Amino acid sequence: MLVAVPEREVDLPKDRILDELKGLVKTAGVTVVGEIVQLRGRPHPGTCLGKGKLDELVDLVNANGAELVIFDNNLTPSQGRHVEQATKRIIVDRSELILDIFATHARTFESKLQVELAQLQYTRTRLKRMWTHLERIDGGIGASRGPGEKQIEIDRRLIDVRISELKQRIKEIEIRRERMVSQRNDHALVSLVGYTNAGKSTLMNALTSSDVYVADQLFATLDTRTRKWNLSGWGDVLLSDTVGFVRDLPHALVASFKSTLEEARQADLLLHVVDVSNPNAEQQVATVEQVLEEIGVEIRDFVLVLNKVDAVENRETIDLLRAKYTSSVTVSAKTGKGLEQLAAIVAERLANGFVDVDIETSVGNGKLFSWLAEHAEVLDRSYQEERVSLHTRLPRKLLWQVRGDDVTVRERINGEFSTPATR
Repeated sequence: MLVAVPEREVDLPKDRILDELKGLVKTAGVTVVGEIVQLRGRPHPGTCLGKGKLDELVDLVNANGAELVIFDNNLTPSQGRHVEQATKRIIVDRSELILDIFATHARTFESKLQVELAQLQYTRTRLKRMWTHLERIDGGIGASRGPGEKQIEIDRRLIDVRISELKQRIKEIEIRRERMVSQRNDHALVSLVGYTNAGKSTLMNALTSSDVYVADQLFATLDTRTRKWNLSGWGDVLLSDTVGFVRDLPHALVASFKSTLEEARQADLLLHVVDVSNPNAEQQVATVEQVLEEIGVEIRDFVLVLNKVDAVENRETIDLLRAKYTSSVTVSAKTGKGLEQLAAIVAERLANGFVDVDIETSVGNGKLFSWLAEHAEVLDRSYQEERVSLHTRLPRKLLWQVRGDDVTVRERINGEFSTPATR
C-alpha cells in the first residue's frame, strides 16, 4: 500500500504524485495493491496522516491484504511506530526503501561499504521500533550490582563501532580515488550527472560504443564507469557515468557516496542529463543541482542535455528549460538524434578551457617534462640536436606555470602560431 503526504507544493496532478514512488517499488520488486494521497499542508506530527486518513489506510490494508505500507515521506521513529501499531503491518518510509534498493544493486566492494554505512546510520535512531529484544541484562556478580545495560544500549554501541570502522575504510578509498582521478591528466574528463533513469547509461553507450548495463529502472547504476570517447576535432576524452540522484535522497547516503562521485568533482565539463519526457523534469533539474552542491561539486561548467526527445508529446517543458539554460542541447540517446551536435558543443566547451601550445626547451629539462606529464597532454614531440619541441594541450589557467630560462612557448590559435613568448 503506497501512501504520500506531500510536504511541499507540487505541480503534478494528484493522480501523478505517486509516480516516482511506483518506480521505486517496481525496482524493489514490490506489487502495489492500493494507494492513498493526502494534501494537508504538512504531515501530522504523530502519524503523518490525519486521523480520518489513517482509519482509511487501516481499512484499505485489511481489504486488499497488503503486507507492507510504504510512505513517500521520511518518517520519524515515532510516526513509524504509531502507524505500525494502527495497521499491524510493516511500515517502510522513503529513505528505507531507497536504502534497500541500493543494497540490492551494490556490486563493488566500495558501494557495499557505502550502503552498509548509510543503513547503519539510518537504523541507529530506529532501534526501539525495529528491534524487540529490549530486556535488561543481569549486571555482573551478585544481586547488589543491580541491573546492567539494556540490550538496545549494547546494540547501539556495536553499531557505533561498526560505523567508525566503515567511515575509516571509506575515507581510505576516498583518498585513493581522489588521488587517482586528480592524476588522470592524459585526457580531459567529462562526467554525466542527472536524475535517476534519465538515460545517462544509454547515452554513454551511444557516445562511446560501449555496453554498460542499462535498465528501465531507478538506480540501475551505482558505481561510476569511465570509458574513452573520441571527439571529432579534439581527440579522446574520458566520459564517466555516475550514480543517479533522486528527490529526498537520504543524507547518510549522499555523504557516503561522495567518493563515488569524485569524477564529477574533478570533471572539466559536466553533462547534466534530463529526461524531458518526464512532466516533473524542471523539479528534477533543481534536485540534481541541490545534491551536487551538497557533495561540493561546483556547477560552473556544464551542458544541459535534454534527453528522450523522441518520447516528448508536449514541447512546453523543452522550451522552458532551453529558455532558462542557454547552454543546452536536445538529444535522443535511443535514436541517436542530436548526438553529433552534442559532441560539437562538448569539443567547443573543452577548447575554451584548454590551449594548444608548442613548447621548445632543452632535452635535459626533466623538471618541465615531469610537470607536463602530470598536468598536460603531449600530442607530439620532435628533436633537433639538444632541443626538443613539444605540441601540448593543457588547461589555460596553468599556462603561466610553463616557464624557465630556456623555455619558449607559442600558442596555437586556429592552427596558427602566435608571437613567441619566452618564459
